[in-house]
Amino acid sequence: MQTKTLKWILPFAVLMIGAVGALGINAIAADPKAKEPVDSRPVVEVESISALDHQVIINSYGEVKPFEQTQLSVQVSGEVTYWHPSFIAGGIVARGDVLMRIEKDNYEAALLQAQAELSRAKAALIEEQALADVAQDEARRFPNKKHTDLFLRKPQLMSARASVKSAEAALKRAQRDLDNCEVVAPYDALVISRDIGLGQFVGVGTSVAQLNNIESAEVIIPIAGFDSAFLPKIVAGTKANVTQSGLNGFTREAVIDRDLGVVDTQTRMVNLVVRIDDPYGLKSDQPAIKFGAFVQVNFAGKTLNRIYRLPQDLVNNQTVWLLNDDNKLEPRKVQVIREEGEFFFVNVGLNDNERIVTTVPEYPQKGMAVKVAGADSSDAQPSSQKL
Repeated sequence: MQTKTLKWILPFAVLMIGAVGALGINAIAADPKAKEPVDSRPVVEVESISALDHQVIINSYGEVKPFEQTQLSVQVSGEVTYWHPSFIAGGIVARGDVLMRIEKDNYEAALLQAQAELSRAKAALIEEQALADVAQDEARRFPNKKHTDLFLRKPQLMSARASVKSAEAALKRAQRDLDNCEVVAPYDALVISRDIGLGQFVGVGTSVAQLNNIESAEVIIPIAGFDSAFLPKIVAGTKANVTQSGLNGFTREAVIDRDLGVVDTQTRMVNLVVRIDDPYGLKSDQPAIKFGAFVQVNFAGKTLNRIYRLPQDLVNNQTVWLLNDDNKLEPRKVQVIREEGEFFFVNVGLNDNERIVTTVPEYPQKGMAVKVAGADSSDAQPSSQKL
């Protein structure tokens, strides 16, 4: 009896439970909170942009070289009797220092002989002048008589004068040879090599040393094509900074001396020469830049007016993404005129106060609706930094 009762009651209970569940589901579905739409727009970050003026800085590298190199030779022959204590490889000598001396005895004797010959020639000229005066006086006493140049001693007088000039020239040569017995430094110099010793006999033209001028040094720097367009209109005289990197790195001031005036046929680059005064710091407390050092050179180029500086990752195929007033993506073609470090400089395609998207969605599309990070539900524009 109980089993039959359960068979009748159980279906009614199931129907009742189902009805109550349906009512609950309808009630939940009718809840306005459960029907609130989900904002599926991608979230992006934007920054306002504004134009600026930018001073282009051009960088290049080069090797420090001497402004001048001299293969020092002697102009007289003889025995070496002296050389300067600093006249050794690696030594530094000052302009005018006597680097070496050659035995002077023969040249002092030659100078005395030349002086004597000059005195003899001057005496002969005085005697010949007196004879010419006598001949002129006699010619005046006998004006009707024919008087030749030989009678008037004009050829003899000219010969005597020529002898004086010849003796003066010989004296100058003798004095020059005596002076050349002392070989002096033509400038402040670093001695690269010395090829003579005390007691050695040297002949005219013998090479005795190699010197490098340390009054100034040069760095030849190549300028690539993308930098050459931004060189100053007048390059010569532009100030530059020379930097030597490393543990004891430093920076020194220099100046661009000149443009070599040709395009390298292999690299297609132009080359500038940078001049460094007193590279070894002899006349100042500046650190020494030794010949052969590899240094970085930078200097100011042209000033770019009203350009936009953008991080390189925001520019893809000359295109950036902007956010319009409706908070929709808008692609914009731009013209990149220069790259420096992590930034591109753009001069065409952008306007002040436009909003550039700094976090572009994975698959951006023109007109795609997006939500600005930090904006409220009404999509108000958030405050942002300027590029």
